[in-house]
Amino acid sequence: MFSPNIFDTSPSIFESELTGRIRVDDEYDTRSVTEMDAPSRDEQDPGQRPKRKRYHRHTQRQIQVMEAFFKECPHPDDKQRKELGRELGLEPLQVKFWFQNKRTQMKSQHERHENSILKAENEKLRAEKHRYKEALSNAVCPNCGGPAALGEMSFDEQHLRIENARLREEIDRISGSAAKYVGKRTSTSLPRLSGGAINFDTKSGFVGETYGVGDLLRSVPGPTEADKLMIVELAVAAMEELMRMAQSGGPLWVPGENSIDALNEEEYMRTFTRGIGPKPLGLRSEASRTSAVIIMNHVNLVEILMDVNQWSRVFCGILSRAMTLEVLSTGVAGSYNGAFQVMTAEFQVPSPLVPTRENYFVRYCKQHGDGIWAVVDVSLDNLRPSPISKCRRRPSGCLIKELPNGYSKVIWVEHVEVDDRAVHNLYRPLVNSGLAFGAKRWVATLGRQCERLARTMASNIPSRDLCGITSPEGRNTMLKLAERMVTRFCNGVGASTAHAWTTLSTTDSSDVRVMTRKSMDDPGRPPGIVLSAATSFWIPVPPKRAFDFLRDERSRNEWDILSNGGVVEEMAHIANGRDPGNCVSLLRVNSGNISQTNMLILQESCSDATGSYVIYAPVDIVAMNVVLGGGDPDYVALLPSGFAILPDGSVHNNRGGIMEIGSGGSLLTVAFQILVDSVPTAKLSLGSVATVNSLIKCTVERIMAAVMCHNA
Repeated sequence: MFSPNIFDTSPSIFESELTGRIRVDDEYDTRSVTEMDAPSRDEQDPGQRPKRKRYHRHTQRQIQVMEAFFKECPHPDDKQRKELGRELGLEPLQVKFWFQNKRTQMKSQHERHENSILKAENEKLRAEKHRYKEALSNAVCPNCGGPAALGEMSFDEQHLRIENARLREEIDRISGSAAKYVGKRTSTSLPRLSGGAINFDTKSGFVGETYGVGDLLRSVPGPTEADKLMIVELAVAAMEELMRMAQSGGPLWVPGENSIDALNEEEYMRTFTRGIGPKPLGLRSEASRTSAVIIMNHVNLVEILMDVNQWSRVFCGILSRAMTLEVLSTGVAGSYNGAFQVMTAEFQVPSPLVPTRENYFVRYCKQHGDGIWAVVDVSLDNLRPSPISKCRRRPSGCLIKELPNGYSKVIWVEHVEVDDRAVHNLYRPLVNSGLAFGAKRWVATLGRQCERLARTMASNIPSRDLCGITSPEGRNTMLKLAERMVTRFCNGVGASTAHAWTTLSTTDSSDVRVMTRKSMDDPGRPPGIVLSAATSFWIPVPPKRAFDFLRDERSRNEWDILSNGGVVEEMAHIANGRDPGNCVSLLRVNSGNISQTNMLILQESCSDATGSYVIYAPVDIVAMNVVLGGGDPDYVALLPSGFAILPDGSVHNNRGGIMEIGSGGSLLTVAFQILVDSVPTAKLSLGSVATVNSLIKCTVERIMAAVMCHNA
């Protein structure tokens, strides 16, 4: 059975775990009371033999308790020292000396750390000074080639003139190569982009307010030198198109279902004659636009979109993988204004029945005014020698406008041309509706994740939203652990083959996809052979009802085979959104199974207008105590399982008579990750595959039976 006192404030598992992790330091031996009260050597009788000093060595418990108290209060007063001494069996003076020694040690460590930082900065400045002196001694005149007189020009001007001459030669060479592609010779200057993107003046021979020019022309892996100029020109044209697409009304856009604007393709072709070229045969146009108010300021939103790691983490349900191949420009003065990035990404739906969409594109960020930013993507498939792309992005992205009180308005445009003939018939209505890959899903996911981030950073959270969690450190580490659980679930539930899973072909059911991987040297996963099984099916209930049924711990024993029919109770939860269903929970199963007495269930449930997730993983109770005490969650082993719930894409009348997508049924994906052997080098048996297949089939049957029973 699980310990009922896991969240008590009295000495419990939390205290024992904390005691086990704190370092015992014997440097804090202090003098005993007898020694303190003894007279000094000068005051003793000369004929009397001096007494040998006695030292008091603190016990392990005394050091641990005082270490813990020091973290809360480094300067205890007399009353606190007396109470602490009474508790530990020490005199107040001994406690006082221990805290003095501890403060001295901390101060010394801090000073050593500051000294090392200052030393490194000093070495850096010395090296930079030496480089400048070398450059000044070797300065030459760019016109005659002779030594330059320092009185005629500053070092900065001399450096700019040399760099300017080199760039002119480089541009002339690139222009000659680019003429083969565009059919004519280009001018010997980079395009002057509005907003300060590139400002190159060939008449004066001076480069001013430039950024990223050196990066743009540097020969690094990625696009060729001849391609980079065309990439910049294509991105600038895409930005102009995005701004018009985001701000235009009819007849370019017509109102569609579920608050999504649909594109009038005929009007689009008349309005935008340039771009990436006509639509190839076999590709279908898919375009949508929507807007929303997001609880995050515009600067942070731009940073999320321009940092590929944050972008992948926030949109982990949509992005199966993403990578920045080359940064052509980093932006102006530390901001992303004018940043160019060549990227590749794979977009997914949480189901093995929907193929992923892969794109090779350039991302361009630009500030259009005070508090107005735009980020645009456009495909570069024509520049990459590869087979005909099955998906290419016409100018897509978002316009971000600053609002008061840290809010932002986001207008999102998603415009792709795709070959979706491989989509399973079960998911075809959802894909055609635009909810699978369209603007609505991007904005809904962004809004939900921003609410989660806001809750993570908030300090004044109501106690009702932190049931059972008493410390901010415990809340943050538990949310971080749940975030890793959700990311790993999303990486294994879709149709992507970019991860370390191996798909097995020897399964007894074509409806279930089974994959395997060997886990070694990964502190976040248990070592051994892991099987992942996933399947998708339709249930005749709306997504909201399916989500509430699966996330509710009171109905868990109706579908969870591994709970063995035991009663599941919620021990703690953290609300992370306005929707009451968006939360992270810690569950306990009260069953007669002795093997489960040391296990808890970590669960995160989240929902928005385009889909829902219920994701969970068993966790060791000792490891969970470390996390709730503020310990590192990266070393907690997780094997996430759960559900992805999407609307079926069909359009129905709700009670108000309004057409609503997904009000009839739900598309449910069930996925399990199970450790079948704790030895990574062991061979996978067919019996393990059959067991996982049986588990997922029984779960599906139980869910269907429960849904039909509730409907009846």
